[in-house]
Amino acid sequence: MPRFWLYLLGLCVLAALSASGATARDMSDAQLLRYHNLTAQLRCLICQNRSIAESDAPLAADLRALVATQIKAGRSDREIKQYLVDRYGAWVLYDPPFNYATWLLWLGPFVLLLIALAIALNMLRKRRPRSPHGRPLDRARLAAVLDENPDERTRQAARDRDAQ
Repeated sequence: MPRFWLYLLGLCVLAALSASGATARDMSDAQLLRYHNLTAQLRCLICQNRSIAESDAPLAADLRALVATQIKAGRSDREIKQYLVDRYGAWVLYDPPFNYATWLLWLGPFVLLLIALAIALNMLRKRRPRSPHGRPLDRARLAAVLDENPDERTRQAARDRDAQ
């Protein structure tokens, strides 16, 4: 009788191992290439900065098995990605789509670049060298102020400056 239980236990272990899902080792070359490309494009939900292909987290292993199962079932890459996005959100993708929720992510760097260019152009325009004699309006104001001043030396200096 103990031998029967040992055989039953061995049968259960084999059944559990075979039911663990598809793995990358029993795929064709084309499926294996798709598997590697797809797992490199999906973010690990635990590691956050690694793909599920690189991650050692248990959830990443489960996601790899899920991707392998769906590839073997004949689903396209787009269908697999959509399934994972529906289940985990767009954050699971390393390359999120352009939509109303991600527009700032895609356009933000360009907006910041335009702001930086506008600031730089404004600063360059303000740094433009001025005429050593000033603008005509400034000279007129200076002449009016000097005419009010009775000091002859100041008037003479202004005339000399205008003569140059």
